[in-house]
Amino acid sequence: MLFDEIPAIIARELGVRPAQVAATAKLLDEGNTVPFIARYRKEVTGELDEEQIRSVEDRVQYLRNLIKRQEEIFSSITDQGKMTPELEASIQAATKLQELEDLYLPFRPKKRTRAQIARERGLAPLAELMLAQVMTEGDPLALAAEYIDAEKGVDTAEAALAGAQDIVAETISERADFRAALRRKLWAEAEIATTFAAAEGEGQEFLNYREYREPVRRMPSHRILAVNRGERKDVLKVELATTHEANIELMLRQVLKQASIFSDLIRAAVADGYKRLMFPSLEREIRSLLTENAEKQAIRVFGLNLRQLLLQPPLAGHTVMGLDPGYRTGCKMAVISPTGTALATTTLYLTMSDRERGRAADTVLAAIRQHNVSLIAIGNGTASYETEEFVAGLISRHSLAVRYLIVNEAGASVYSASKLAKEELPGLDVSLRGAVSIARRVEDPLAELVKIDPKSIGVGQYQHDVDQKELGRTLTQVVESCVNHVGVELNTASPELLTYVAGVNASVAKNIVAHRDENGPFNNRSQLLKVPRLGQSTFTQCAGFLRIQHGKNPLDSTPVHPESYSLAEALLHKLGFSLAALAEKEQLRRLQATVAEADAAKLAAELGAGEPTVRDILAALAKPGRDPREDLPPPLTRKNIVKLSDIAAGSLVRGTVHNVTDFGVFVDFGVKTNGLIHRSELSDKPFRHPLDVIAVGDIVDCLVLNVDESRGRIALSLKKAKQNK
Repeated sequence: MLFDEIPAIIARELGVRPAQVAATAKLLDEGNTVPFIARYRKEVTGELDEEQIRSVEDRVQYLRNLIKRQEEIFSSITDQGKMTPELEASIQAATKLQELEDLYLPFRPKKRTRAQIARERGLAPLAELMLAQVMTEGDPLALAAEYIDAEKGVDTAEAALAGAQDIVAETISERADFRAALRRKLWAEAEIATTFAAAEGEGQEFLNYREYREPVRRMPSHRILAVNRGERKDVLKVELATTHEANIELMLRQVLKQASIFSDLIRAAVADGYKRLMFPSLEREIRSLLTENAEKQAIRVFGLNLRQLLLQPPLAGHTVMGLDPGYRTGCKMAVISPTGTALATTTLYLTMSDRERGRAADTVLAAIRQHNVSLIAIGNGTASYETEEFVAGLISRHSLAVRYLIVNEAGASVYSASKLAKEELPGLDVSLRGAVSIARRVEDPLAELVKIDPKSIGVGQYQHDVDQKELGRTLTQVVESCVNHVGVELNTASPELLTYVAGVNASVAKNIVAHRDENGPFNNRSQLLKVPRLGQSTFTQCAGFLRIQHGKNPLDSTPVHPESYSLAEALLHKLGFSLAALAEKEQLRRLQATVAEADAAKLAAELGAGEPTVRDILAALAKPGRDPREDLPPPLTRKNIVKLSDIAAGSLVRGTVHNVTDFGVFVDFGVKTNGLIHRSELSDKPFRHPLDVIAVGDIVDCLVLNVDESRGRIALSLKKAKQNK
């Protein structure tokens, strides 16, 4: 493979043109960020989306590493004087690193194996004679006696034959064609088999795997990770189950060309090579690849769930009361203004005596009335149900014009104890900062959740069992994608939010905030160039994603990049408007009507511009300052609590999707326990993954299939609810 072939290979994989791949790779090599390329270089890439661009980025890196490894292997084998035209062709034709490593295995420098020791003792010619299978008469021991050499440690003919068999075993086990054939056979036919190994009363969560077998090719990622966890805890013993005799016969059919005096010895050597060398290696490889694929799937699910959570619509304009529930330590309360400022904080005791509960009610009522609270956010942790019961009762008894919702509080305690929280809320006790975070998550989920390590936001499956470095990389990309999709208000953004803007690192983010503090709000995007360490290249990457509401130039509140301002003004002129139209309601309404009927292709041709860029600018001009999250339905709020005892099979309930996994969907519909929609109850239409049907934050109507109150389990059905409508 040559570097010039990479674009064509990736283009075939992604179903795009090689020119698109080559152009994208060039932009990436020049240091452009993925969000910037996806949004502002559509003409160059042929409108590849962000996911395709990331795929190009990953595959280019993989194939470049492959070519580098090809060169290293070619050089190593050549230096050993063992390169052949056939081997060179095979190395050049390899398209996977595994294929390359299989080809290199016989030539890889090794520790002193049994076969290596036998070669050092001069037994390689005997092994070659054995494999040649040309001798049909004679005594193997008599031939082996010629290789007896006490000085080299070969004392008997039997020892010579055993050493030669070791060489044959290693030679056969390292054949790339055999390894490839057996690898395919194991993937097609082998099973993962588990047995229970825990002491009495231990490892109860793994009882489903007491005597368990499942084909490798069908085993879903969540079960692979569960089995791995059980093995790590010494609760399960795991093996790759296969028909070893059939596998050995598959090899022997290729090795035994004809009957010879060495046939039985070869048969024994091949069996030994398979059992001692080849199968353990392939078992490790297959289980490693199963784990790798399962981790990729778990990380993918986590990433998709996180994206939906981050892009939940903000409930702007509310004064929010955040409640961080607790038993012994009490329920922490914080009242937050519509701009996120903490107005009041205290601790309530809702689960103690009636007297304490009465005091808490008086405190909450006073805070609601004093600060005009219109929304209450309740964390979903310990004592959440009791807190919800308290709030619902208060709303009902006093006919309050207030609604509440349950908020995923994962990571709130992590934020509370962080250096950032201390800087943001220096006057608050660490225990009260969690309530502030819960309230702010309602006002702007994205701005608040970026302050927390993505791994601490519990919307995945087995996130603690996967490659933490890869998980961190993927989740960072998800947050970066969400932040740049929504855009960031330059004059209010925290340093943490700014670090996810394309091209902005932590030091530049701090410099932006410091410049803002010292010089006042930014009036236009070009002032960013005055920020220390923010040069032209960084400005190019980040400027389009940073917004300035009420700035001097109305375009600064839109996703239009400064490099396209002249084009935007020309478009406005063509449509009969000026920049002032973006700031005047009546003119903006007329502009929106005009844009709706505009022909982007015609305008692009008239102005000598790219059609994708013209389309994007027209969309931005029609809705300046628009938050793309506005298109999503608002979160579900409630005024009344639902008790588990009130839920019966056949009831219809409405709730919010809390988490999506490979096996099903967890829905919060107002009881203490989330209900589970098993994947079999999601849809009558075929789908590959629950995420193809549903997403975190979706509001759904479900039919209750059954309630197991003793085990705290509620089974729901989405498809039956639709059938009953």
